[in-house]
Formats: sequence, C-alpha cells, structure tokens
Amino acid sequence: MENVKWFDAELKELKTKNLLRKLTCIDASKGSGILISGKEYIDFSSNDYLDLSRHPEIIKTAFKALKEYGFGSGASRLLSGTYLPHIKLEERIAKFKKTGAALIFNTGYAANSGIIPAVTGADAIIFSDALNHASIVDGIRLSKAKVRIYRHRDADHLETLLKKSRTDKSVKRRLIVTDTVFSMDGDIAPLNDIVSLSRKYGATLMIDDAHATGVIGRNGKGGLEHFGIKDEGVVQMGTFSKAFGCFGAYVAGSADLINLLTNKARSFMYSTSLPPAFASAAAKAIDIVEFKSEHIRKRLWKNRQRLYQGLRSLGYDTLASETPVIPVLVGDTKSALAISKYLFKEKIFAPAIRPPTVPEGKSRMRFSVTSAHTDEDIDRVLGKLRKLKN
Repeated sequence: MENVKWFDAELKELKTKNLLRKLTCIDASKGSGILISGKEYIDFSSNDYLDLSRHPEIIKTAFKALKEYGFGSGASRLLSGTYLPHIKLEERIAKFKKTGAALIFNTGYAANSGIIPAVTGADAIIFSDALNHASIVDGIRLSKAKVRIYRHRDADHLETLLKKSRTDKSVKRRLIVTDTVFSMDGDIAPLNDIVSLSRKYGATLMIDDAHATGVIGRNGKGGLEHFGIKDEGVVQMGTFSKAFGCFGAYVAGSADLINLLTNKARSFMYSTSLPPAFASAAAKAIDIVEFKSEHIRKRLWKNRQRLYQGLRSLGYDTLASETPVIPVLVGDTKSALAISKYLFKEKIFAPAIRPPTVPEGKSRMRFSVTSAHTDEDIDRVLGKLRKLKN
C-alpha cells in the first residue's frame, strides 16, 4: 500500500536524524526509583516534584471515590458527565488560586488547545514567548488569530510588539501567553513586567502554571504568588499531573471567563469528563500542597541546589535554570543520545531531549529533581557525569 511506503520513509528519515523515539515501559515506581525490565534505576525524568503520586491520603481518597462513583464518568460535562467531585474540585481550585471560579480539563494539552481559541479569534492578536510549550503553540494555531512571537523572557521586545499592534485597526483583542516555569529550560517568566505590560496595553494575560504550581510561591500557589501579584484578570492554567501527583488540568479566573470557556472551549465541551475519582484525588492533593507541603518543598529545593551546584562545578551549561528543572545543554542530537545511553547503562534514567521539543542545535539532558531524591541519588549522577568530563 502506498501509505505504508510513506510511513516507512518518514520513519527512516527520523532514524537518520536521530529523532526516532521509542516508549520505555516502567514496571513499577516508588520515590526516586523505577523498575525497567526488572532492573532498578534512579529516575531523573519525572515531574512528580513533591512525590505525591503515592501519597497515602490521596490514594485513600481516590479509592473511596472509586467505590462511590465507579471509574468512568460516561459523558462530557455538558451531558451527564458532571459529578459532585468535579464541582468540589473546581471550587477548591478557585479558593487555592484566589479567583472567582475554575474549570477542569482532562489534560494540560487539552486546556491550552481549548482556552486560547475560545478567548481569541480572527480579530485578535496573540503575543507568545518563543519557548512556550507545544500545547500553547497548537492552541494558537487553532485560534485563527494573528500571532507575534517575542524573544524568550524579553519584556522589552514584547512591549515593542504590543506598541506596534496599536496601528492595526483590525485588532480588537490582545492576548499575552507565557509559561511561568519553562519546562525544558527551567527558568521563570518575568511576570511582574508582563503583568504591567498587559495593563498598559489592555491585553489579557494567560499563564501556564503547570511546572510552577506546588513548586514556587511561598505556599506553592505558583507564579502570581511567587511574584506577589494580585490581578484577578490573569487567566491561570495549570495541571494536577506534576507537583500534585495526580492527573488532569484546570483554568482559574473570573466567573465570566469560566462561563465563556464552558460554552466555547471545544476540548472541554466534546471530551468525556475526568473520572470522578481523579477529581477527588486532586482536591485532596491541593489540601496537602497548601497545608502540609512546606517541609516537602524545602527538601525539593535543597535537592535542586545540590544537583545544580554540582553540575555547575563540573562545568556543565545549565542555561538559566532557576527551578527543579535543570537542563544540561549538549548541542547536537547524537551526543545527547550518547550521554543518555551512558547514564542508562549506569542505572540512571534521563532521556535526551531533542527537536522538535527543543530548537535545532539545542539538544540536552533534562534533569527533573524531586523531593524523593536522596543525596546519594544526586551524588551518583554527578559522579557519572564527572567521568564524562575526564
């Protein structure tokens, strides 16, 4: 068949470029350890920053909800797919984020690809950071809005583009969208400057707090708390699948925003809802993050500093990392794969990050630190990387 030949040609091209990926099956996981084909590895790829995915209170809450509501929800939220745990979770998110309301999505990808088209359109212009997540990029593509890409974390360039957009009479709406913590670089968006610009130019600001919530901010509430920003007009998207150790995503904002998204966000409207047990587990995770996670976060940041300082002392380029996401820039794809394979042989799981996830020539190792890592875990990876320098 002709399409089979086409598939084969595409796969061969990916392999030639060192971009062919394969799935790695995890047999089991606990803390910083994972089992692959019966062998134990130290995991430096997980976004389970606070090690909550196996927290006994979350598991107990999920199990109780599972017995009460069953597993699948059966329909989309606008049909028969809205259960009490969904409503309670949305109320809990709004309280946690200090917003008027909130709405659950099934994944962060579904949230971004649904929110952005719903709040923009052909009469809008979107200003997007050059290193925003792929889900933001795809949401923009679906929006039919004009798009302007500003240089990574460059507020001056953003203002130049905003100012220039004033001359375009066809533009009725402006949206600025940025990750808070950039998932491949580990740096933080200058939200103070961006909020000021959004106010100055009458633009709506949307932040992707996926890698920020639970990690930064005095109480783990994410980007706005980290910068001490109080602005109810900011659209706050985030996930339950990282620091919360659960699954799903959300958007928090004004009641009007949530009403609009309920009626216009296609990824919300036309998806079977998140299982009720997932929603109950996520609500419990928020309680833990808000009231019981200070010591866990301290350990997370202690671990982050140990690995970051160790990598820097060895002369590795960690870019502008400020968070538990610590990249080690390698450059070419082949070399990044070689390092990943070397670490795998040494029972350290850290897959190489390659295009299109990162730009050409920017392949890297991405070390994701969690509170579960021990000093021995961190020292082991540093020791193996030291050997590569010798």
